Amino acid sequence: MQWNEITTLEEWDAILNKSSERGQVILKHSTTCPVSANALAEFEAYLAKTANGEVDYTLVKVIESRPVSNKIAEDLNVKHESPQIIYVKDKSKYWTASHWAVTTEHISAVLD
Repeated sequence: MQWNEITTLEEWDAILNKSSERGQVILKHSTTCPVSANALAEFEAYLAKTANGEVDYTLVKVIESRPVSNKIAEDLNVKHESPQIIYVKDKSKYWTASHWAVTTEHISAVLD
């Protein structure tokens, strides 16, 4: 399984709408932060091993795509953090974790 990167507000709106039909997992990632690099490695390890195939996986780079990152926080009423993983169902936040809590084990516990 693989993640897709989004960079536009239109792409985010489409993902938010799609969450009514299918779960959506968003990883907000900072390309300059070592903690975020660790979270991305954990995310990719989950996807390589036992990813839930009934969920779509998306990456948002918080520095390069700041408007998208801010809109996610606003739409889901979630305080922005980075790294941050958010599971979206029915256009609402179902689960979120940030920083060192973004682990393969934690993701598996929620999604599998």
